[in-house]
Amino acid sequence: MKFLIDAQLTRRLARHFIDAGYDAVHTLDLPAGNRTKDAEIILLAEHENRIVITKDADFVDSFIISRKPSKLLLISTGNMSNAEFESLLIPRLAEIAETFNTHAFLELTRAALIVHE
Repeated sequence: MKFLIDAQLTRRLARHFIDAGYDAVHTLDLPAGNRTKDAEIILLAEHENRIVITKDADFVDSFIISRKPSKLLLISTGNMSNAEFESLLIPRLAEIAETFNTHAFLELTRAALIVHE
């Protein structure tokens, strides 16, 4: 499973995904870095079959309107330290990946992993 991690999230997350056996890139790894436009992120995600991980509601709008990106993980935890966020996300990586086998839009909150239909 492949992931593309958006600019609002730490690059270190890509390393956690890689360590867990997934293919992951951060926008900082792209030619335009964190200046990569949303449309370019969507095109790359579609071309490379990547799941976009973001806090950006614009991706939700795009998903709802055009089903692009084809798979999306929205992070809705509000403000928290990177360490707190990582302690919330990392233990759920396998669950997230498994859920993406049957669903296209997930949302991670402080309390739950929500599946959107």
